[in-house]
Amino acid sequence: MHARPWADLWLPAVLLIAAGLGWWWSVVSAAGMHGDGMQMDTPSTMSMDAGPSMPMSTPATMSFAAFLVMWVAMMAAMMLPTVVPVVRSYARAAAGKTVPMVVFVAGYLAVWSAVGIPAYLAWSRLDAPLAHAYPWVGRLAGAVAVVAGLHELAPHKGTYLRHCRAPMSLLPSGEHLDRPARALVAGGRHGIFCLGSCWMLMVLLITFGTMQLVWMLALAVVIWFQKVTPFGERLTRLTAAMLVALGVVLLVHPSVMFHLV
Repeated sequence: MHARPWADLWLPAVLLIAAGLGWWWSVVSAAGMHGDGMQMDTPSTMSMDAGPSMPMSTPATMSFAAFLVMWVAMMAAMMLPTVVPVVRSYARAAAGKTVPMVVFVAGYLAVWSAVGIPAYLAWSRLDAPLAHAYPWVGRLAGAVAVVAGLHELAPHKGTYLRHCRAPMSLLPSGEHLDRPARALVAGGRHGIFCLGSCWMLMVLLITFGTMQLVWMLALAVVIWFQKVTPFGERLTRLTAAMLVALGVVLLVHPSVMFHLV
């Protein structure tokens, strides 16, 4: 019997451990944001526009660097399990060498790290209104959910998803796939396809408060099923229907959002 390549034995475990560390960091960050990092407002400072019976709080400020670390941990937690097939395919094409695989994953995460810049700008403007339960935030989340649902049915969504589901199509043509530069390009390219497929889901996550672990888990499961399972492409229609339904509910009854976060 021939020994199975390193990529088949240890690579999935390494990626899943990294994802587990990302979830651990996300849980720690969420606890910090919703625990010691939050200061409750006194009744005299509460806004009359807040939702009914909602606790009012002023979120602690977070530096861009701290947010970016949190964001990268989130992306590692949510996305690394979905890239196991493509990383294994690249590992085989690169003769199982370790450095190209590490660089490939780094290139993939670099794309999602860059997305952390606009994510921080959006989060910094939405965090306080979310904490004060303003109704317009619920309506905004509803509009985003509707757009995200429609995005699931868009032709370019299908194109990006098919590329993500066919790992070998992402490999650069030619030889020398074991070179770090080629691995970086391939990882970044896969990250761009992945971003094109699910960027609206990330926007939805931000409108719900970014560090909402339940929503993180729900969207991570949806993304995994779409990218990895045989019925992933058909699942987009069900996802679209659920998101549009959620959006309509939030547009009509925005206060529902604050029972979901």
